[in-house]
Amino acid sequence: MKVKQLAFTALMAALCCILGPLSVPLGSVPVSLGVLAVYLAAYVLGGKWGTLSVLIYLLLGLAGLPVFSGFAGGPGKMLGPTGGFLIGFLFLAAICGEFVEISDRRRGLARYGLQTAGMILGLAVCYALGTGYFMFAMKTGLVAALAACVLPFLVFDALKIVMALILGNALRRALTAANLLENNRA
Repeated sequence: MKVKQLAFTALMAALCCILGPLSVPLGSVPVSLGVLAVYLAAYVLGGKWGTLSVLIYLLLGLAGLPVFSGFAGGPGKMLGPTGGFLIGFLFLAAICGEFVEISDRRRGLARYGLQTAGMILGLAVCYALGTGYFMFAMKTGLVAALAACVLPFLVFDALKIVMALILGNALRRALTAANLLENNRA
């Protein structure tokens, strides 16, 4: 089981490395696919292992690999204005992953409702950490930080939640049908 868990953790860290750099600049904070990658890691791995895969992704970026938005990496990116969002990815994965695991015991709308709630709650924590650090790094107030870090991204992140619901559940069904997911999150 450990080999399978480690392999999936590495695969999801790789997915974060592939999707994370893909971004469109939108002021100080870019729109990237990093959040979607974190959601998918949480769907496949659950809270504990999904968070580990995101930690690996962050450590690779901290080491200088160009895996962050705009193909950037290194300590400067982690300590820059968007560093709080990167750290927030850990909480996003943990919260979303736990809700996905809990939703496995539900059916129908309750299942999707729990998954959506987990993604929204995790994203809110990520927003809070990212916005707080942005305020510190950029020496700006809350209203200006929210205008730069949250408001322009609400629609994009809502679309990522819808994509994650569709793709994440499809991945879980396929991996479960292939007997690859059953004990993957022990």
